[in-house]
Amino acid sequence: MSTSADQQKPESVSITPLLQRLAYPATAQVEVSAGEIASAFALIFENRLSDIQAAALLTLLHSTGRDRDAEVIAKCSQRMRDAATSVDKASLSQVIETRGRKEGNYYGGVCDIVGTGGDSHSTFNISTTSSIIASSLLLIAKHGNRAQTSLSGSADVLNAIEPVSPKISDIYAENLVRVYEKTNYAFLFAPNFHPGMKYAGTVRRALGLRTIFNLMGPLANPVNWALEARVVGVAYQSLGPVFVEALRQTGAKKALVVCGEEDMDEISCAGPTNCWELSEYDNPSYNDDCSSDEESNPKALVKMQMFQIKPSDFGLPTHPLSEVYGRKYPKDNAAKLMSILRNELPRDDPILHFVLMNVAALFVTSGVCEADTSNMGPGDDGKVVTERGPGGRRWKEGLRRARWAIESGEALKNFEKFIEVTNQF
Repeated sequence: MSTSADQQKPESVSITPLLQRLAYPATAQVEVSAGEIASAFALIFENRLSDIQAAALLTLLHSTGRDRDAEVIAKCSQRMRDAATSVDKASLSQVIETRGRKEGNYYGGVCDIVGTGGDSHSTFNISTTSSIIASSLLLIAKHGNRAQTSLSGSADVLNAIEPVSPKISDIYAENLVRVYEKTNYAFLFAPNFHPGMKYAGTVRRALGLRTIFNLMGPLANPVNWALEARVVGVAYQSLGPVFVEALRQTGAKKALVVCGEEDMDEISCAGPTNCWELSEYDNPSYNDDCSSDEESNPKALVKMQMFQIKPSDFGLPTHPLSEVYGRKYPKDNAAKLMSILRNELPRDDPILHFVLMNVAALFVTSGVCEADTSNMGPGDDGKVVTERGPGGRRWKEGLRRARWAIESGEALKNFEKFIEVTNQF
């Protein structure tokens, strides 16, 4: 006799022919396309793929290298976002227009800074801390989860904030707009926005190997359509060009993909960092009076460039990674995060420098550093640093703004409002 759970479960779909073509490409008459892979991948979120076939698909994608193909990553991330809980676009767009502080080439949209993880360096929670500091000038939609490959993931460190932590597990698509009505910062806890991921959990744990899911996080932000700019850290140099192309295919116009020379998914404080950047430039053929839609005749086009940056480009010294070691429990990293926000660390602290560079990179990528005047608020001397470094960007201006965000207390103020509003849900 079948149970109610059995009756509610959707009918499974067999992808055996697709698996055979992936496993034996030499005998397959037609190569498996990225679209076919994405369609099969989407069945996981609908609970329509058996655990055995889901495991086979993930394993074959990894063994064939198709999970490091830009088009596959782009299309699979699109299907993952399609399966996410929808945020009301009209309401969110309205609050973004109201709260967004346009400056320079920043149009007031939401931004994110995130890494793929898996670099084995176990550094401090850089992207999480950086996202909070950046909320002083930018609207932030930080997409994150509990730890997957480290002791302290982004959700873990936020849950360990004392004396009162933000209730990130109470933020859903339905109340996200209420968060932005009070603050520039929001944390989008992945399980609350990607309910279909629960069907992949058992398989991922049983496999015990890195799969395409490990690359999905940075591209699965549920408000991807509203993202104006993002910084994405990748754990291996070979992923740099793959990720920037995947971002381009998903429609990103402002993005910086970074990989420390030590194979680290952050901008390194110890030496050079390789960068792959997507940026806008004016379309010389654009005509404001033309009747064509924006997609067929966009006002701005996107270009990609690669360059290398190092701490001195921000005006900072190098620090060995041993000085920013983060193999600590969430409560330890949470205490350090709050010390940074409260401006309690000396100005030459290695972890502070590490964080400041990554905040600066998001400011640069957003376009806010292209402003030739500065009126950030109390504590701002208004002296814009116009010096340009690698990629033609104002890295030192980014750092100046990052220091102001902490020293003015503006970043702490936004975070405290975030804690307050989430505890009211």
